Amino acid sequence: MFRPLAPLSLSIALLWAAAGALAESANPVQTHNSNAVWFENWTGLSNATMVIAAPNGVISRVTAKTGTPVFTLGSAEAMDGVYRYELRAMTDKEDKRPRAQSQQRQLPGAEDDAEPLKPMIPFYRTGIFVVERGVIITPEEVQEEE
Repeated sequence: MFRPLAPLSLSIALLWAAAGALAESANPVQTHNSNAVWFENWTGLSNATMVIAAPNGVISRVTAKTGTPVFTLGSAEAMDGVYRYELRAMTDKEDKRPRAQSQQRQLPGAEDDAEPLKPMIPFYRTGIFVVERGVIITPEEVQEEE
């Protein structure tokens, strides 16, 4: 018997969207000084990875089990331009979506009363920062004159 997958795919997409909305309750704020970028309001996030792409394509990775990841701009390799980053972390919110049966099966030799792992909701954000003359700056808003 043939069953269409479209309703299932739509349901999965809606569940992921809802999970993303829950993860957005964590709202870290990007901040910086002249040579580092980090995030404030980091409450409820852990196991973070920040991947940074420099203007010349060099990729850097910063991880932090607890607390905010901090990217430090080295003076020797500082290149002027726009740096792009991708930030991933886990929230402290439990994922309430039903798990697939394959994830609920007990492994051979596992105790029946063992507490199952609680899947956490991921947090994801992208952003940029600008380096000018070897330091991280806050770009001024450009407004057109009328």
